[in-house]
Amino acid sequence: MAQDSEAGPTRRASDRGRYGQLSRERVLASALELVDRKGLSALSMRRLGAELGVEAMALYRYAEGKDGLLDGLVEALYLELEARLTTESVGGAEEPDWRSRLHRIALATYDVCLAHPQAVPLLTTRMLAVPLAQRPLAVLKDHERVLVLLYDAGLDEARASAVFRAYTAWLLGYVSTELRLMVDNPEEPDPAFRLGLHRMPPQELPRLRQIAPALAGRGGPEGLAAGLDALLDRFAVAEA
Repeated sequence: MAQDSEAGPTRRASDRGRYGQLSRERVLASALELVDRKGLSALSMRRLGAELGVEAMALYRYAEGKDGLLDGLVEALYLELEARLTTESVGGAEEPDWRSRLHRIALATYDVCLAHPQAVPLLTTRMLAVPLAQRPLAVLKDHERVLVLLYDAGLDEARASAVFRAYTAWLLGYVSTELRLMVDNPEEPDPAFRLGLHRMPPQELPRLRQIAPALAGRGGPEGLAAGLDALLDRFAVAEA
């Protein structure tokens, strides 16, 4: 019997599970639900097959092994982002300028990430492992969406490239900071012990101990918007 590995199946398995006929969309949605509940470490072809009521081998028609599933999760996140942006734009007035539209994309990305925090690390780790041209189409369409706004704003290639890099770094960095693990003991009512400040040597880390409660809070959409405006003011103002 084939094992849950990067190798493909050695025999054909049925892809009709407990929820009916499989599709790539259903497989990726189930994978995302599994990761939302149990974390990335729980994801495997065998475990996902059990969730869907099929043999693990059946999943290879929709994702080429574990790496394929991981890339599929990134795809699922960006498809959800695209759906949110499409829904928001239906029946609504056109945003007044490109900066407002860029803010809308950033906020929608933030919302998707907070809805699926367990999958967010893939937005950086898979981009380190997958060349640009091999990324899912949904990811490339998001890159294109942002670049179109920058070109429409009158930025030349060099300036658009600089803003795109800075925008991507700020957005993913901000989300990662929002979702970083801070609580040491969730059951502890005392804030200091909840954060584990007693584990930090006060002589060596006085400022970190002092500010840790503030760092444990989230900056929220307001912080995201403020940083994005500061970035655009620095990089995107057209030269006179």
